[in-house]
Amino acid sequence: AMIVSVLIAGFIAIFSAMSVSELAAYLPEEGGTYAYAQQLISPFAGFIAGWIWIFSNIFVGAAVSLGFAHYFATIVPVVPVILIATVICLLIIGTNYIGLKESVLFNNLLVTLKILILLFFVAFGLGFINPGNFSPLFPEGPVGVLSGASLIFFAYTGFARVTIMAEEVKDPEDTIPRSIYLALGISTILYILVSIVAIGLSGAPALAQSGSPLADAIRNTGSPGAVMVISLGAMIATASVLLTTIMGISRIIFSMGRSQDLPPLLNRLHPRYRTPHYAIAVTGACMIAALLLADLTLVVAVSTLAMLVYYLIANITALRLPVEHRRYPPWIPALGVVSCIGLIAFLNLHAWIIGCVGLLKGITWFVFGRKRALAHPAG
Repeated sequence: AMIVSVLIAGFIAIFSAMSVSELAAYLPEEGGTYAYAQQLISPFAGFIAGWIWIFSNIFVGAAVSLGFAHYFATIVPVVPVILIATVICLLIIGTNYIGLKESVLFNNLLVTLKILILLFFVAFGLGFINPGNFSPLFPEGPVGVLSGASLIFFAYTGFARVTIMAEEVKDPEDTIPRSIYLALGISTILYILVSIVAIGLSGAPALAQSGSPLADAIRNTGSPGAVMVISLGAMIATASVLLTTIMGISRIIFSMGRSQDLPPLLNRLHPRYRTPHYAIAVTGACMIAALLLADLTLVVAVSTLAMLVYYLIANITALRLPVEHRRYPPWIPALGVVSCIGLIAFLNLHAWIIGCVGLLKGITWFVFGRKRALAHPAG
């Protein structure tokens, strides 16, 4: 059932990916859907897209920080999980602070290592799979599959992150769509392979109770060395996601500060490193605050809900593209709209409440705080 959930989430992501890629080709500007919705729908729609992206990715950062901490705890169990999560968050904030070039080189190294380690997990674990762990196939029925797909969509949400930094990409009209499709395709294949091996090694009940599922799964092979390799690999994987998450959030905060949708202070660059240091600092502070929830499943659910709203806006925006600039028929973004709404319906009530509070805060700022900031720019 989990493997089917992975496939459904990936299939749904395709529609949003196609919408985002044609928007990026039409308007390769910093800010992603924030910029697209602003120009093709309204300033308010653009603001909400930007705000909900920031809100979602703050929780993405909190989730992967907690993920890193749980895997670190498999190696050094005496250190509290929240402390580990906070420390890794601060370290990655510092990496972003010193500059994009250094961050990209570091991220390329992390991504290469994590893919190799995931492939090791698949190859090594394949010989120890217990077929009995795949039964029953659908213990929670269709509702369980769709609820799983709504949470697993979290793992696909990063494909549009490159659009946030479109002005820093060479040949964005071609490079961005290509990168979106490659990211989505490679990720889907890896997710399916890892899911099959993880379930085959441990079974769903054991994985459901684990904060470090891949390490616990590979432990069933009886190899302490493999557990160490996978734990390190998971830490590398989560660190690389955290790096690009903070990079993406800080750039959209910078872009919104430049457009005066957020306080202009956030538009300032560091005199030496030429990075949006205030935006990076705000990003880090909010992410560390989100860690206080300390519930990995809830953090993932909140992030997924907010990101589904973001892609919902992206699909609606794609429907507004001029006919001559459309790469795909309008039924593609229309299916994107329907599928995003469908997944949102399967997320839990607590995620809905936190998501609505975050959205209302954004609307309040747009209606009251933004106008006041524009009227008194010095303040």
